[in-house]
Amino acid sequence: MTEAAPGYPLRMTVTSSAIEPTPLADALAQALSTGEEIELAHLWGQGDGGPRDRLQSLLHIYELHTAPIEDVGEAVRWQHHPTIGTIKSTCEEAWLVELEKTPVPADLPDDLVPALRTVSARNRKPAVYTWLAKDATPEQVREFLRWEGGPDAGFDDLVAACQIGLAGSAKMELATNYWDEMGNGDPAAVHTTLHDELAAVLELERIPWSEQPVSALARAALGGMLATNRWLQPEMLGALGLIELEAGPRCRLVLQALQRVGAPAAALPFYEVHADVDPRHGKDWLEKALAPIIEEHPDWTPRILRGALWREATNNAFLADVHDLLTR
Repeated sequence: MTEAAPGYPLRMTVTSSAIEPTPLADALAQALSTGEEIELAHLWGQGDGGPRDRLQSLLHIYELHTAPIEDVGEAVRWQHHPTIGTIKSTCEEAWLVELEKTPVPADLPDDLVPALRTVSARNRKPAVYTWLAKDATPEQVREFLRWEGGPDAGFDDLVAACQIGLAGSAKMELATNYWDEMGNGDPAAVHTTLHDELAAVLELERIPWSEQPVSALARAALGGMLATNRWLQPEMLGALGLIELEAGPRCRLVLQALQRVGAPAAALPFYEVHADVDPRHGKDWLEKALAPIIEEHPDWTPRILRGALWREATNNAFLADVHDLLTR
């Protein structure tokens, strides 16, 4: 194990408040762990116990679609089981009803590209990031990194899923973006590898879903819902584009915090890379992917914007909860 710099803490515990029960999610996890189809059959028609239960159930299902097979094990064979499909569609329909209530600001420009630039500019540096850069203790910086998980976990796979069926400039831009995520062919520079090194040197243990607030579950699940529903591809293009537009300034503030508290050198490359390349990624996503797409599919414009606003709303709620958790 790589040692942290002198004075930099390796562990910190955050006490969570009481969490409501998750009967469907628990039963689903149990059924998948047994690998027996009869266990899935027992779940037919079972309702969820509310937003937390719904989101945890969806996260279990999204793992069947996107997690490494060695992590999922034999349960991956039930990815498209009728019971799984029914639970997935039922939970997603309920969640979409809530997401579709996300307001569209009335003063946004009519054109998509300037509208997305406006959305990203309004909240480019949330309070938690400026607090992190200037005031957070080393313990708080480390704990924030446990919660944040990078600008967005699994972004490379999300981009790969998002490019399916696209063509021309948009397909090329997403391919370029993905290749950057892959370190441009250098295994040591793959962004996931860099984050693994950050997590290892700071011992950033994964926080179980059962200990996370609903806002964190929603942030984690949004990518899964968009990636596993082909009809939501326009919304996915908007959500991923907004991530790229906002990640650069936020990563610079995280990097400032890490340097201020004396974090180990091995903890820096992940945020150094994102602080450097994400501003270009955001600009190119707008100009080389979204602009050509809406020229060909103008009816996608409100849906792309809607996906960006979904991402903004879920991420803002998550960041507000984490800020409150770390400073109260």
